Amino acid sequence: MSVSAEPSGNGAAMSAPNSAAPPQTTGPMQKREARLAFSMLAPTFLIIFLIVLGPLLANFWISVKPVELGDLRAPTLLVNERVRGKPQAAGDPVTLQYRLRNSSQDYSIFEVSFTDTLPADFKPTAWPEACSVDGARLSCTLGDIPGKWRERLDIEGMAGAAFAEYRSQSKDTEPVYTGEADNVLTNLDFTLDNFRRIFDADEFWSVLRVSFYYTVFGTAGALVLGLFAAQLLNTSFKGRGFLRGLFLFPYVSPVIAVAFTWLVLLDPFSGTVNALLTKMGVVSEPINFFGQRAIEFSLFGLPLEFPLALSTVIAFEAWRYFPLSFLFILARMQSISSDMYEAAEMDGATPLQQFWWISLPQLLGILSVLFLLRFIWTFNKFDDIFLLTGGNAGTRTLTVDVYEQGFALSNLGAGAAVAVVVFVVLVTFATLFIKFSTKEEGL
Repeated sequence: MSVSAEPSGNGAAMSAPNSAAPPQTTGPMQKREARLAFSMLAPTFLIIFLIVLGPLLANFWISVKPVELGDLRAPTLLVNERVRGKPQAAGDPVTLQYRLRNSSQDYSIFEVSFTDTLPADFKPTAWPEACSVDGARLSCTLGDIPGKWRERLDIEGMAGAAFAEYRSQSKDTEPVYTGEADNVLTNLDFTLDNFRRIFDADEFWSVLRVSFYYTVFGTAGALVLGLFAAQLLNTSFKGRGFLRGLFLFPYVSPVIAVAFTWLVLLDPFSGTVNALLTKMGVVSEPINFFGQRAIEFSLFGLPLEFPLALSTVIAFEAWRYFPLSFLFILARMQSISSDMYEAAEMDGATPLQQFWWISLPQLLGILSVLFLLRFIWTFNKFDDIFLLTGGNAGTRTLTVDVYEQGFALSNLGAGAAVAVVVFVVLVTFATLFIKFSTKEEGL
């Protein structure tokens, strides 16, 4: 026997939940709200672009420009006006001299002309062909003037009574010039000569190697010292708060003060460290820690060199910045449950085993983040090396090279090219590190 059910109102009621499903498309109201949200966030995006991306894009732009310090300002016509002759009475001969030059050494100024108002009671009698005189108005058309251009224009004349008495009135008015100049910073002429220059330089690869050596060992040293200090001050004892504050001293002190202190302590002539080493008989003569490139020694008959100045700078880097690692590591260690250590102690684990199998796995996440941040900051570090050695004695890094190219050699394009290399290296390292680094569970 078969029973058939006819459709009723229940079927319509059962299909009602399907009709209440959320729409699959964006409605007009949602579109208006999205546009309103983007318009409200637009100022924030613009500020971020100007603060972060603006200087970065400007650096990339300058790196492909043949620009020097003198090219930061567009070429201009410089006019120096002076009076030649010493008229004593009316009718005496006198010369108004205009000394002109192009402010740029390389770039031209096109369709140049200038005008000036001649001094009162000065009667011009002769002037160059490029100039014309209409009453008291002097006009000169110079045409196109190349870089390094210099010229002198003499306006011969006779002095009136007032001019003979007040010769300084020749400078009452400033010459006004017109002309068009091509600014190397804003034109569309690009070149790769800056990159060719730095990559073809003999010292570039040495500087790059020193940068990595300084960054890797400086970062590792800061992390190791921070880990040791955190492990030391993680236990409770009297005076722990004072020691924690004392350990922050290298990081919070001004870099100029601590750098000067290290220079005084390690000075080869009057430094305390050299005096102690000499008195104790450790060394026969003082050591120039910041001025000696390397110390030669032999190991199993193999001649080797120890980079003294660079290693001293690395020691300063590790000492100065370990407090930051110490704070982060200590905060993470205090968040580890004490039950894990109590259980391990009951199982007979030694303190070293507890650190290796409990503390260190829990710290891998924060250690990887600290290594990434400290690597980026150390690779960009300039002031420490510049204050201690000035980049001499084998301590020249890429950031010091940026300064020397841009300001010591006045080649801003080459300095910007080195800065681009620094940016590419750091982006590549950060990308690979984030991709392959071990992350702590839950992070």
